[in-house]
Amino acid sequence: MALTHLTRSSLVILLIVFALWHTTKALVKLPPNVTFPAIIAFGDSIVDSGNNNDLKTLVKCNFSPYGKDFDGGVPTGRFCNGKIPTDILVEEFGIKEYLPAYLDPNLKSSDLPTGVCFASGASGYDPLTPKIASVIPLSSQLDMFKEYIGRLKGIVGESRTNFIIANSLYVVVAGSDDIANTYFVVHARPEYDIPAYTDLMLNSASNFVKELYKLGARRMAVLSAPPIGCVPSQRTLAGGLVRQCADKYNYAAKLFNSKLSKEIDNIKRNSPDSRIVYIDVYNPLLDIILNYQKYGYEVVDRGCCGSGKLEVAVLCNPLDATCPNASKYVFWDSYHPTEGVYRILINQVLEKYLSQLY
Repeated sequence: MALTHLTRSSLVILLIVFALWHTTKALVKLPPNVTFPAIIAFGDSIVDSGNNNDLKTLVKCNFSPYGKDFDGGVPTGRFCNGKIPTDILVEEFGIKEYLPAYLDPNLKSSDLPTGVCFASGASGYDPLTPKIASVIPLSSQLDMFKEYIGRLKGIVGESRTNFIIANSLYVVVAGSDDIANTYFVVHARPEYDIPAYTDLMLNSASNFVKELYKLGARRMAVLSAPPIGCVPSQRTLAGGLVRQCADKYNYAAKLFNSKLSKEIDNIKRNSPDSRIVYIDVYNPLLDIILNYQKYGYEVVDRGCCGSGKLEVAVLCNPLDATCPNASKYVFWDSYHPTEGVYRILINQVLEKYLSQLY
């Protein structure tokens, strides 16, 4: 028997409601009195979901093969084959499917209350880092956040805005471009040795976190620098003939991380009602790199795109051959992990640190 128009309409509505519920179903269980209304991201390419797309910079990726495994194979400006860490986080918390870029021309007002990304690929704590790459510095990311707060008040009112700002989870990811590009590759700070340069990075990181706190942020996850010497491009540039992990790069990352960890604890002690947490991603990622076969990967020393040894951003483009299956690779391009690796890291981070963030 044919469905009536009313029944068909009702069925369509039910299917839409089910689809929406299904795609935003929370995988992470929070205590009954805890909610993360939004996730807001700052930093570099690890969490940039497209803010660089319209900048006059070479550090962009809004073209294939980027996005090969993202929602229909669409290149959005994410430096990955698929979802990036903040997309996975909003998915895990049942907030939405992915975290949009604040500068996305298609951004809707309805996207704002559940969070956006202000990060810019190749940015860093050192003010010289974004200047060299012609990308958005952290200071400008903070300015965009201030604008966002104003826009949010116009959408949901002051009271709800204050609730969102105070209870959202803020993700801060930076440092790898400072170490790899500004310090080692470009040699833009020749007057600094590694201890002094990591002090410069730390001072900027500390000021950034304090500014975020002043603007109302209370729950912050500040990620460590990764084992940057082990990404394929740095192996190629500084790992010798056999492309080993570049020890100096990793030494700088570890030194910065030890300082950052102590500073975050210090800021937390002096910031009432805060949940500011240093997140170690250095060791979990290094474990995947050193024991990649244990995690089910086949290739670790090159990315899926092109030769995998140097290609990143505009060098990883439609003219390059791409591996048929990125899930066998630890790295997507010569600098950024695949979605599968990000999922492993996010699961480990949530298991270890989530309770400290509420």
